[in-house]
Amino acid sequence: MTDVVERHELIQPGPAQALAALLSVPLPDLDRGEPLPVCWHWLYLLDRPATADLGRDGHPVRGVDPAPPGPGLRRMWAGGRVEQRGGLVVGEPATRHSAVTARTDKQGRSGKLMFVEVTHTVSQGGEPVVIERQDIVYREMSSAAGDSVAAAIEDGPGLADGGWEIEVTPPLLFRFSALTYNGHRIHYDREYAREVEGYPGLVTHGPLQALVMAEAARAAGAPTRSVFDYRLVAPLFDHQGLVAYAAQAPERHVATTVTDRTGRVTARGTARAGAA
Repeated sequence: MTDVVERHELIQPGPAQALAALLSVPLPDLDRGEPLPVCWHWLYLLDRPATADLGRDGHPVRGVDPAPPGPGLRRMWAGGRVEQRGGLVVGEPATRHSAVTARTDKQGRSGKLMFVEVTHTVSQGGEPVVIERQDIVYREMSSAAGDSVAAAIEDGPGLADGGWEIEVTPPLLFRFSALTYNGHRIHYDREYAREVEGYPGLVTHGPLQALVMAEAARAAGAPTRSVFDYRLVAPLFDHQGLVAYAAQAPERHVATTVTDRTGRVTARGTARAGAA
């Protein structure tokens, strides 16, 4: 549906080391060539638009590829799939090919919605090591939409045993934004998130929730070469905390979820061995 955009980068250890420190998770043996875990490629081959190309909300309105479908739209990461065929290796150059592969318009309760599917293929040594589909939703900017989201949130059934609890703090959200070069102000500017977009607090990144689920699956024994499907099902704000769960499921699957401190589910994922 669109031209393929190509990016190149030498994969350095710094971002991976920073993520391991941010989440207190095991760092692969980079010196021995261990590949980066599932979703860690999100730290590399990033768009880095000029400040002049950012909108009021901190998201780029131009200067990135694929470009946003229109100005003044609120962007939400809805889910996706990561097929980890090998994983990025530090110290080697990598290439990412990106393209919009589907686009659908719908009418929601809060206005017009545009669903955009973006496909990324990350390669090293001429071979694809990560193939990813991202599902992005764009909608018209309105603080009333944020207010309606906040009003609809209800407590969950309570926490289950065996969860990995993460305290979601402004420094954590800010540092993850910095690692992924995400300028969206809802993740670090509380006044903007509340007064402009109508949210009750800072918004916990969808990719952060997905990455935490992938890490929970890794700790539960999910294979390095795997397919990870995930979906963001509800908003999560900083004051609500974050608890991740992973458990073995039938057919060698690892089922993962993220909840807030009340047990309300905000994300779901599944990791399984093999190609999609």
